[in-house]
Amino acid sequence: MKFRDGHEHRPIEVAVENDNVDRALRALKRKMANEGVYKELKKRKFYLKPSEQKKRKMREAERRRRKAIRSRVRKANDR
Repeated sequence: MKFRDGHEHRPIEVAVENDNVDRALRALKRKMANEGVYKELKKRKFYLKPSEQKKRKMREAERRRRKAIRSRVRKANDR
């Protein structure tokens, strides 16, 4: 299924084996965290004006760019 943002979304599924619901619940929470569901919920909790959204996206992009540079530098120093 495709949504407005262009990403394809599919339901998160977890199998319950041997009636172990606690293990399945932990697996579900882990999958939701890895998929970014909690981050998305936190982001949508409050309305952001378009100008604030743009600023947040720019800050996040800058943070990712700096992180990529740091990892490249570390890899170059390890050689």
